[in-house]
Amino acid sequence: MREFLSRHAERAVVEALDDTRVVLVNGARHCGKNRLVGRIAKGRAAEWRDLDSTATRQAAVEDPDGFVAFPDLMVIDEIQRVPELLLAIKSQVDNDPRPGRFLLTGSSRLLALKDLPDTLPGRMETIELWPFAQGEIDGTADRFVDAVFAEGPALRHNSEVTRTEYAERLIRGGFPEAVARDNPRRRGRFFDSYLGDLIARDVRQLSEIERAPQMTALIRLLAARSGQLLVANALSAELGVSASTVIRYLALLEEVFLIKRIPAWSRNLSNRAVGTPKVAFVDSGVAANVLGTDARGLVRPGGAFGPLLEGFVLMELARQLTWSDELVDLSHYRTKDGVEVDAVLENRQGRVVGIEVKAASTVRGGDFRGLRHLADRLGDDFVAGVVLYTGTQTLPFGDRMRAMPVSALWEAG
Repeated sequence: MREFLSRHAERAVVEALDDTRVVLVNGARHCGKNRLVGRIAKGRAAEWRDLDSTATRQAAVEDPDGFVAFPDLMVIDEIQRVPELLLAIKSQVDNDPRPGRFLLTGSSRLLALKDLPDTLPGRMETIELWPFAQGEIDGTADRFVDAVFAEGPALRHNSEVTRTEYAERLIRGGFPEAVARDNPRRRGRFFDSYLGDLIARDVRQLSEIERAPQMTALIRLLAARSGQLLVANALSAELGVSASTVIRYLALLEEVFLIKRIPAWSRNLSNRAVGTPKVAFVDSGVAANVLGTDARGLVRPGGAFGPLLEGFVLMELARQLTWSDELVDLSHYRTKDGVEVDAVLENRQGRVVGIEVKAASTVRGGDFRGLRHLADRLGDDFVAGVVLYTGTQTLPFGDRMRAMPVSALWEAG
């Protein structure tokens, strides 16, 4: 068995169990929820229930109150399979409000499930677990968000990661099974099985989809658009289905953690700001496999390196926001005039860091156009503008503007 890699979310789960009655670890299938929860439950008087088991699931459906009656910590795996258990859990923790009563895992967003009963407001904390972040794989800091807000343009990072090595990271992705497989063909088999099972099991559980081939075609279009604007009407025209069907399918894919929408940011800086979200594939390895590309193909002229790298950066930032000390929202900015910033990080005090992503190993002054636009309009609220690129040095490009290697995301701080 592969050695357990430390997960940054472990501290958050342990802290939540100390003061919260119900803790939910929610995330994509095969992202490591079972190993994390098993590690935390080890040594505690915990009862483990797996709802992927037919017999266990049947018992939960027949007698939900009896199923959750246990005086100590109960771990329930894949809670979305029997969401009716939440009412029985609510009754248990209302009668016995000790913290650390239930540790749940889920592979779809519970709040989106159809006919969901009371979702334990004030009684449950949800912690998202994504596939491995790069720092979890490498054993490095993964503290870029905290560092850039603390140090601003004074943050420095030099890197030895080459453009080809970045491409290899994109192809590998972060799923534990994929990280453990050095053979690209075997890794591809995992990605194929993962995606097939996701559509056949989880998506169909959430909603009866009429045309699975169109869902597969939509996934391919989204993989090619990772890090780009999500325009349902354009997808509808390419697929030849209604926009309402596309919107429903997009919601399903987000509910099972295949994609993530990055909302548009606006502070009324311009009445020309676009409100369209971006889409990022949760795992770059899955996206690259759908597109049928390898690391060598990515870096060729005309390859998908740029879009996949932007989606990769957006998801590395999204992962960090689940454990960073700085409370930050992630969005993007674009105007009808084509001024854009790939990622906007805004903390609770209204301080903003802007990030652009470039697949090139050199940076030009024009790459800071959107960042300077934000800096001019935000004044002192603008902390820094960073162009993440595939070069090796941190370079100054004017007041609060820096070019920095992409690896700063997991190595800086």
